[in-house]
Amino acid sequence: MTLTSNAAWIVLLIAGLLEIVWAMSMKASAGFTRSSYTLVTLVAAGASFWLLGLSLRSLPVGTAYAVWTGIGAVGAATLGILLFGEPATLPRIGCIALIVVGIFGLKLLNES
Repeated sequence: MTLTSNAAWIVLLIAGLLEIVWAMSMKASAGFTRSSYTLVTLVAAGASFWLLGLSLRSLPVGTAYAVWTGIGAVGAATLGILLFGEPATLPRIGCIALIVVGIFGLKLLNES
């Protein structure tokens, strides 16, 4: 099954959001010692990889992988600040913003 370009981007977005889920649940699993969070981690990671694979049927691997990891990085860093009290310094927020700019740039360049 080949996805249309728009569908591939939606699938990739969902895969990236699931990457955030598994990163947060991995943290909550306390080194895989809490079974419910460990299960969430494994299911979300599996689904995220599977959806990334589906999106790669229609999108360039470099673009899709960079966007996927970017979504995960931005989400994990933002939730780390909001939920775990990680530093919210101006340079850190600026770097997160640069990742967001890069994600949108890759999306726009892929449509050219």
